[in-house]
Amino acid sequence: MKLYLVSLGVGVLVGIIYGGLGVRSPAPPAVALIGLLGMLIGEQVVPPVKRLLAGEPVNLVWFHRECIPKITGLPAPVAQAAKVDAETDSRKA
Repeated sequence: MKLYLVSLGVGVLVGIIYGGLGVRSPAPPAVALIGLLGMLIGEQVVPPVKRLLAGEPVNLVWFHRECIPKITGLPAPVAQAAKVDAETDSRKA
């Protein structure tokens, strides 16, 4: 239930922003889908920034494993990611 209330709250907030910008809501389907894509991409800006601030590396393997599945909805290549992590760890040792 909490997820639905949060979703409703965010929807209200976005509606207020739309109203302030003078954008019609709901937007035409193509515009709405582009907006949703932008939201998905925008959400993936935060994890790399947090990682960089923590002093951890951000590389393509990590990005493909952590961010791309959240944007595309496709499952992460777990086995391949585990293999790359193991190789990386063995090089550090």
